[in-house]
Amino acid sequence: MKAVVLLSGGMDSLVTTAEANASGYSIAAMHVNYGQRTWQKELESFRAICDHYGVADRLEVDADYLSCIGGSSLTDSSIPVESADLHGTTIPSSYVPFRNASFLSMAASWAEVIGAGKIYIGAVEEDSSGYPDCRKVFYEAFDKVLELGTRPETDISIETPLIELQKSAIVRRGVELEVPFELSWSCYKSEGRACGVCDSCARRLRAFEILGMEDPLEYESRPRYT
Repeated sequence: MKAVVLLSGGMDSLVTTAEANASGYSIAAMHVNYGQRTWQKELESFRAICDHYGVADRLEVDADYLSCIGGSSLTDSSIPVESADLHGTTIPSSYVPFRNASFLSMAASWAEVIGAGKIYIGAVEEDSSGYPDCRKVFYEAFDKVLELGTRPETDISIETPLIELQKSAIVRRGVELEVPFELSWSCYKSEGRACGVCDSCARRLRAFEILGMEDPLEYESRPRYT
């Protein structure tokens, strides 16, 4: 049983990797560098997490066309990374247009070549930033795309083990699976110490706070979000 795991190096993808590992899959880990601000730190985290789980089958893909397209504060230096608005109802500037479809397409190509039956992705709908490509309905539709767009004998489906969880539940699950949170990287803005104020940092910090735990990452600022 082989599964391609989309591993960005972030907390959600770390716990997703642990879920695939706990389910007994042989993991083939894919990381995508798409011109994001923190690509070097994310790549470092990807490699460290792979080492931790003994993942030998790795693929690092360059997809800088997403930064050429732009439209996101993660890939366009002229668009500032906004401070978190945990009660906002609009899609934030950190949304990379249709990014996950690109990631899934690349993962599907690799899965078909290596004979993997699953693609794991750490998408979160319940407590995310409201990205449209993090919704359960999107992945259900993409499963149909995989069925129609691959060889007749190919059978690949998408696994989203975190899709319905709150961030605090993801941290709790990570604790149960004994994941190395210190190896992950969630910050959208910084590569030295995490900024503590971007949307991703805020949601991560709040999750640890809810559980009464200390996030092991170093932060430039560590506001309280609960």
